[in-house]
Amino acid sequence: MTTTIPGYRYGADLPASPVSFADLDLLLQTLLWTDDDAAALRTAGEVLEDQVDAILDLWYGYVGSHPHLVQSFNGADGTPSGDYLAAVRERFGQWIRDLCGRAWDDTWLAYQHEIAQRHVTTMGRTDDVQSDQTHVPLRYMVAFIWPITATIRDFLAAKGHSDAEVDAMYIAWFKAVTLTIALWSQPYAPETW
Repeated sequence: MTTTIPGYRYGADLPASPVSFADLDLLLQTLLWTDDDAAALRTAGEVLEDQVDAILDLWYGYVGSHPHLVQSFNGADGTPSGDYLAAVRERFGQWIRDLCGRAWDDTWLAYQHEIAQRHVTTMGRTDDVQSDQTHVPLRYMVAFIWPITATIRDFLAAKGHSDAEVDAMYIAWFKAVTLTIALWSQPYAPETW
């Protein structure tokens, strides 16, 4: 069964990412990315698949409890839009699946750039939300690496893998989330990225 996620355009006719494979390779080198990380991330995707809703409940509770974070979901009236939060939640869940399970190829890079632009130049337009916010502050995007990483460990440990396997998945997840934010930061300062 295939479910259509509103605003999810992975594989659609998107413009190519301005991030080249050479750029991606240098980022991966900087992150000390290995084949073992790639395998561990795929395993993490399998482990997390049936836990995505619980993960999102935790993350949304965190964002919702911090007014400076939830304001990025404001509607035109200056209060968080439930419709916008729900639409982004579905795509956020799919981001977990894509991060762990998709090949990091042209299509993946193009979609990462699409997501990046939604945080800067086209915020809210995907869901026809008129927002009083123009962008997600980059400082919060970078700082969000830690809560997205720290909170995933218990989910990775939930299926009975050994401590070493959980550690490997956790490290791969951390590197992959850091990579994502590095890619999503490109539109914030394209000339100096």
